[in-house]
Amino acid sequence: MEKFSNYRDAGTGIQPFLKPLPPGGSEVLAQATLPLRYFLAALRTALVLVLALAYIVIVRLALLIFYPIRPLYDSLAHLGTAILGRSALFIIGLFWVPVDQITKKRKAVPKNAQVPWNPKAGDIIVSNWVSWIELIWLAIRFNPIFVLPATSPIAYTPGRRTGTGSANIQQTARTPSPRIPIVGFRQVSLLQMITSTGHVPRASSSFDSIEDIRKTARRPIVVFPECTTSNGRGLLRFANVFKMAVPVKGFNVFVMCVRYDPPTAFTPSLAHSIPSNFLNPLVHLFSLAASPSPLSISIRLLSLSDSPSSQLFMANEYVSLTETCVALIAQIGKLKQTGMGWEDKASLLEFYWGKKR
Repeated sequence: MEKFSNYRDAGTGIQPFLKPLPPGGSEVLAQATLPLRYFLAALRTALVLVLALAYIVIVRLALLIFYPIRPLYDSLAHLGTAILGRSALFIIGLFWVPVDQITKKRKAVPKNAQVPWNPKAGDIIVSNWVSWIELIWLAIRFNPIFVLPATSPIAYTPGRRTGTGSANIQQTARTPSPRIPIVGFRQVSLLQMITSTGHVPRASSSFDSIEDIRKTARRPIVVFPECTTSNGRGLLRFANVFKMAVPVKGFNVFVMCVRYDPPTAFTPSLAHSIPSNFLNPLVHLFSLAASPSPLSISIRLLSLSDSPSSQLFMANEYVSLTETCVALIAQIGKLKQTGMGWEDKASLLEFYWGKKR
């Protein structure tokens, strides 16, 4: 992928955007089993689509009759989402999702010493973003509010090919693109969040600040400060989405990190960094469903005693919440921080889809 060398981070040498490929070697067996794996993929994909349709009909439509009774509606919606979401992950091969609670020194917290991770209404969950898989896991576990970042309509010229309003940024090799401000967020449904996976922030005239969303939220809020997905090999440059210092007061901040195993000849990467142009992420779902081997994901939750909202949290008064979160996620996930941001991803998508024409 020499033609994408301009999108390799200079400081770490990491290419954080393109889909990870399996190591080289004999693929004779993988090729020989293609018909069987395609049949498996078609069956699994069809079942997942049936579950998605059931989610729309039951959770998004039928349960609206309970909407006037908000606590009951939220509980039933969470239950329906958990059942259907867990079934979907099981069908594609994610039979078990290991979750570890660790300290910022990367030490596992013993089970008997763990403080339950139980985000409440108005609390914020901060995570890196690699795929649509963790979106389903978050919906199953916490039934949160998902938000997508928005930029100002006059911040940059909309791109031609990505359909994302991406910046037409011309850059020299190994030089990160300039920052473009995130002016606010749009609340979206789980399905909207899934179909947006891999895309970059859109220009919008309709948005709210995180604080405004938080004050009226009935559920916890998930924020991805990278503003788009990486391929999981490193952290993208965080946008300055939290304009506040630490320790945070008035609400709790929960920090997590998601990791995926490298791909093999039979198991494609679960990372979804390049979106499809049509019915995103259906093609990626099909590729995962073709795997005869179980898929693997690792969730790492930061101990609440090390949270930026903990009374025990020690930080310089000039350190922002954004800087704190990126440092904590890098520590607990053993990930390197890159200088590449969503702006570079927008430029890459413009170049990538231009080459596809």
